[in-house]
Amino acid sequence: MPASLPDIDPLIAQLAAAIAPTLTPDTVIVGIHTGGVWVAERLHALLGCALPLGTLDISFYRDDFSRIGLHPQVKPSSLPFDLEGRDILLVDDVLHSGRTVRAAMNELFDYGRPASIRLAVLVDRGGRELPIRPDFAGLTLSVPDHQNINLSRLDDGHLILSLA
Repeated sequence: MPASLPDIDPLIAQLAAAIAPTLTPDTVIVGIHTGGVWVAERLHALLGCALPLGTLDISFYRDDFSRIGLHPQVKPSSLPFDLEGRDILLVDDVLHSGRTVRAAMNELFDYGRPASIRLAVLVDRGGRELPIRPDFAGLTLSVPDHQNINLSRLDDGHLILSLA
């Protein structure tokens, strides 16, 4: 495990470079609140996408909702486009168990039937509980189960990764 985690900007630039050749005019970018939206905003700008950015709050779609209850800061989902037949680039900050992505896909299908869903994550930390893998990852790290990788946004908009 590295003593410090890398700077976010080169990771996002690397993601954008890998994603760019796969985009179609019908591709929409959808970020998962909260960190996934921050990464999606950056990717959306770097990739020059013409269609608006979509955002998802998967709080009500989580399979542990009955155990943990409602997150205190539920944000609205916003999908300002028709999902039917679209290619979707789903973006999250850290991929761990796969349960967040599963919940996001469930929510997306409530809005329509996309042609495809590809997954881009800033960090793939392993530890899957579901058979979900990213199509694009900025960084792959092996992190012990007792540690978390957190993405934070500073007041100036700068994004930082940290281990907790």
